[in-house]
Amino acid sequence: MTLPKPRAVIFDWDDTIIDSWGPTLRALNAALAAMGEEPWTDEEARRRCGASARDLFRQLFGDRWQEADRIFFDALRALFSAHIPVFAGAEPVLKALDDNKIYMAVVSNKRGPLLREEAKKSGLERYFGKIVGAGDAAADKPDPAPVHMALEGSGIAAGADVWFVGDSHTDMLCAANAGCLGFLIETKPPPAEALLRHPPRRRFREHSDFMEYIESVFA
Repeated sequence: MTLPKPRAVIFDWDDTIIDSWGPTLRALNAALAAMGEEPWTDEEARRRCGASARDLFRQLFGDRWQEADRIFFDALRALFSAHIPVFAGAEPVLKALDDNKIYMAVVSNKRGPLLREEAKKSGLERYFGKIVGAGDAAADKPDPAPVHMALEGSGIAAGADVWFVGDSHTDMLCAANAGCLGFLIETKPPPAEALLRHPPRRRFREHSDFMEYIESVFA
């Protein structure tokens, strides 16, 4: 089925633009250990993560969530202090869309100030009209509120001509909630059962495959 050309493309950040799963899992387990919990395996974390850290830690620790949140973000900031690990194929994708004058934005469940700090340090912020993180909108992904915030001022409304590109089931759910098309890049494929209710409209093994698709769309 041929999909409409996009007027806008919204990207997730972690494990979509930057290769952050390893550091994120280490920071998460540092927070869990400090709170007296057992560390999560890679498989368990992939199954249970997706919400913003704020929402996840509220679920896990109730009134003590801010303690875990501080430990997590201090550890994460330290791990990324010297280098932001951008996927090798990510910037060519951004440049191709920019060359075709496609509006781009970021919607992430990483805390807004840290997200924008990383985008600036990576040198990629110039591609995005808006960079929306956790706490910036009325609610975080998978709520559609950050998608609408990311499109504000662009003259483009959420719909079938807006692609939401991410790596997780939360991204695909957010796309569905906002009425956009969800595209999955399989940097860390989510459990198959997590995608059953809201499967991606297209899925790509890596950024180079997504690049080939973009080239075919704008040929």
